[in-house]
Amino acid sequence: MEPTTTTSAVPAPSRKRQDLLRFAAIIGALFVLNFVAQRFFFRLDLTEEKRYTMSPATKQLLTNLKQPVTVTVYLTGDFPPAFRRLEQAARETLTEMQVYGGGNLNYVFIDPSAAGTEAGRNQFYQTLLKKGLKPTNLGANENGKRIEKLIFPWAVVQAGGQTRNVLLLRGSQVAAPEERLNQSVEGLEYELASTIRQVAPPGGTKRRLGVITGHDELTNLQMADILTAWSQNYDVFRVDLNQVKDLRGNLDAVVVAKPQKPYSEVEKFRLDQFITHGGRAMFFVDALRVDLDSVSRNGAALATPYNLNLDDLLFRYGVRLNQNMLLDLNCGQIPLVTGMTGNKPKIEPLPWQLYPLINRFSANPITRNLDAVYLKFVGNIDTVKAVGVRKTQLMSTSRYTRMLPAPVPINFNDARLEPNPKLYKDSYQSVGYLLEGQFRSLFANRAEPGTTKYQPDQNPNAQPSKILVISDGDFLRNDVDPKSQRPMRLGYDRLSSTEFANRELILNATDYLLDETGLIAVRGKQITLRPLNKVQLAEKRQAWQALNLGAPLVLLALFGAVRAWSRKRRYARF
Repeated sequence: MEPTTTTSAVPAPSRKRQDLLRFAAIIGALFVLNFVAQRFFFRLDLTEEKRYTMSPATKQLLTNLKQPVTVTVYLTGDFPPAFRRLEQAARETLTEMQVYGGGNLNYVFIDPSAAGTEAGRNQFYQTLLKKGLKPTNLGANENGKRIEKLIFPWAVVQAGGQTRNVLLLRGSQVAAPEERLNQSVEGLEYELASTIRQVAPPGGTKRRLGVITGHDELTNLQMADILTAWSQNYDVFRVDLNQVKDLRGNLDAVVVAKPQKPYSEVEKFRLDQFITHGGRAMFFVDALRVDLDSVSRNGAALATPYNLNLDDLLFRYGVRLNQNMLLDLNCGQIPLVTGMTGNKPKIEPLPWQLYPLINRFSANPITRNLDAVYLKFVGNIDTVKAVGVRKTQLMSTSRYTRMLPAPVPINFNDARLEPNPKLYKDSYQSVGYLLEGQFRSLFANRAEPGTTKYQPDQNPNAQPSKILVISDGDFLRNDVDPKSQRPMRLGYDRLSSTEFANRELILNATDYLLDETGLIAVRGKQITLRPLNKVQLAEKRQAWQALNLGAPLVLLALFGAVRAWSRKRRYARF
């Protein structure tokens, strides 16, 4: 008698019911997951630099928006991959910002070259130019070829009737194109967030900024551009130390802008008490006087030391402005008559080593990824011991620097001579410092000037503070149009038609000193550039192309074969 085999099979209706239940469970789980995701937002940023993570200061700014903000970006179009990276980074940053800004933040991308005709494109270009959006002809290397593209790397932020332009292509112009694009990507969050704060400021009282007067400082016209920029975020005042006995409680920061007359002991005491009690300060001070109005007929002048009565104050805080003058082969230009063309003099721009161009900066948020700045008749700064004070060198001259002690003869005709590089061996001289910490009063263990009131060594009401020191009084001085007498943008050099980053550095420093939200710290964001090996990429180009095209097809074929074998094995017993 043959043995019998019993096969247990699931009835067809029961199997169909199981499939339907499984399908319904999956759909239900998706609905629940979607419901939870709409109410509880979270993201995982697995990048090493946390490039997709907004800073707490940016999140707070966007969450507290009280009015709608619209960001219009003109950086889009048919770009090479190098430029598309910046466009994509701008999209990702704005998308992340929209998560926290909600319905109060909207953005749109517009292609300036989208018009169907050349006339239409030119007309739109002119519209953008009238808004102050200047195009950039940026180059990059793609597949061994040089590619240049006319782009408008700008965004326009609008809110409550106010409009601000945002330059998205930042970074140092001396850097390689790929590095400059990377620097621009690093600064996107700060540039957009700080501009949103300008057009839609958060509630609360503005910080108060006082510009010291009474010592032949720069006039309102000479500082018009930076005063206008400051007034967008701060309340700005002119302050006479002889009229205001106590700056504490009235101001949050003071600016010393190229004084040319000495401070009295009483004025210095009031300034010292303000700083040692937590007030912020920015010093733009020259160690030597260069009077260009007294230049002789042969183009000669003499730079002599100032007597501003501030040396001991700055020395107590940790720095010393040396009485010398720096010459740098990396420099600006001056116009000089080099001959005659008919009856008219021939004027040409010539290098002038006494106008250094600075492009060596620290990684501090004030100067990180900054373009070059322009200085005139500047000396170096040394640090001295100051307990409890942290000193950060912000910028320095180039490798080819020469230092001349005072008094320094200045002759503009020297620009006609070829400099000797062997004389330029005083490399990397400091011209800007940031001081942070608890500053000890210059008047500790002394009587208050004009009184017998004793000042203790350790003041119980002292507070930590921050000080910026730059050894160039003209650093925040803008040029004035000789015809219209209108102020020009700070940092703009008419001779070279170039705008340097003086304005940006000062605004960054002001935010660093006064912005308690910590938004300026976003400028310290760093994204590591990981370029491919272009030589190997060119050599193995066809192999990589074959792998990218063939690998998906092979995987798909393998998946189909395995699935067919699995189904055949599963249903073979039925």
